[in-house]
Amino acid sequence: QVQLVESGGGLVQPGGSLRLSCTVSGFTLDYYAIGWFRQAPGKEREGVLCINIASLSTYYLDSVKGRFTVSRDNAKNTVILQMNSLKPEDTAVYSCAKSLVPTTRCPSDQPGFGSWGRGTQVTVSS
Repeated sequence: QVQLVESGGGLVQPGGSLRLSCTVSGFTLDYYAIGWFRQAPGKEREGVLCINIASLSTYYLDSVKGRFTVSRDNAKNTVILQMNSLKPEDTAVYSCAKSLVPTTRCPSDQPGFGSWGRGTQVTVSS
């Protein structure tokens, strides 16, 4: 059974950092791109960034460039989202998802992803 489980969310002050983990099971991580997404209250889910099988990142949101980075450890079945210089507008539920098929590229949009995790809450507030 394919599963993606996010962890590491919490409450952080503006300017702070958080490290989110996406732990996967039920498939071979080596062959899939993993995307991170977020959904703020009352808003549509939006793509944040993605990491392909060569550990190259694709940013879907310009506002996180220079602040968020993503990495993967296939041996540990884990993808890490490092978030620095957090802002109140980063407050959302963050979730990860895998590309629908094995691929060398990050999908261009959300329909290219599946097996969504339940998410972890990130709140940026003083």
